[in-house]
Amino acid sequence: MAAFLLLAGVVVVGYMIFHNIFVKGAVCKSNVKLHGKTVIVTGSNTGIGKMTALDLARRGARVILACRNRQRAEAALADIKRESGSNEVVFMHLDLGSLKSVRSFAETFLKTELRLDLLINNAGMLGPGYTEDGFGMVFGVNHLGHFLLTCLLLDRLKECGPSRVVNVSALLHRLGSVDFALLGTHKDLVPGQSTWHNFRAYCHSKLCNVLFTRELANRLEGTSVTTYSLHPGVIHTEFGRNLKLWQRLFLEPISKLFFMDAERGAQTTLYCALQEGIEPLSGRYFSSCALQEVSAKGRDDALARKLWEVNRVGDDRLAQWTIGQW
Repeated sequence: MAAFLLLAGVVVVGYMIFHNIFVKGAVCKSNVKLHGKTVIVTGSNTGIGKMTALDLARRGARVILACRNRQRAEAALADIKRESGSNEVVFMHLDLGSLKSVRSFAETFLKTELRLDLLINNAGMLGPGYTEDGFGMVFGVNHLGHFLLTCLLLDRLKECGPSRVVNVSALLHRLGSVDFALLGTHKDLVPGQSTWHNFRAYCHSKLCNVLFTRELANRLEGTSVTTYSLHPGVIHTEFGRNLKLWQRLFLEPISKLFFMDAERGAQTTLYCALQEGIEPLSGRYFSSCALQEVSAKGRDDALARKLWEVNRVGDDRLAQWTIGQW
């Protein structure tokens, strides 16, 4: 019995040490206020997006909740207004799996809102399926929709500078790659829809986030707009709601024990959005509220430039759209 209690004690102490070092995570300590500023947070009806929006609302920003599911977004809207004490929180419909919806959102926003100071591309998903335009769902939502949204709103960001674009990536970008031939033939970065393919698609899409940030920073050099990508940590959220039931049941207890909660998971996003003095680090990657190095592919300027050009122009097999020359 004594041996069992000793073992249990060691396990508990070990877990507490692990939790304090790896699960609690760093905290954004910025005291910046955002009165008179306008922010868009995609995917802000749940998880770290919701916690990000809540924090920014508490700082006085006008916060646009850019979400696909109206019912969930309106519930989040009520929560954020109540907890922040702010009425400057608005829901606008955005489905990143539809390029038409992205254009519609941008058009409506530009007609109704005079400012844009922060664009936080937070929304992400893991699961099977295809977008309205025939792209792989993970690639379309995690990268392509955000690419188009950012480009459509860049002029407003420039007008309101200094402003920032924050792209939520992931540590798993290190396992990603970009196969342009596959993208041309399948409109996706993976050739199938299995669980393994979905995981690979997620890794690839997060590398695309890093590459997009890098190329965007290069193109914005000399302007008042800066951009950052980040790993938020391993978070216990509803992120995996598109997974199969058995996968969710397997991951749920593990995530509750070993993953950060959504409030902690929002801290590096907030750091990139708010921290003063990081402007010279535009295009770089952060984790735990600190600058981190990306994978070798994530530092490949030629790869980043090629991905941008493929996204921007497209071809008959890839996409029938362009965002113009700038």
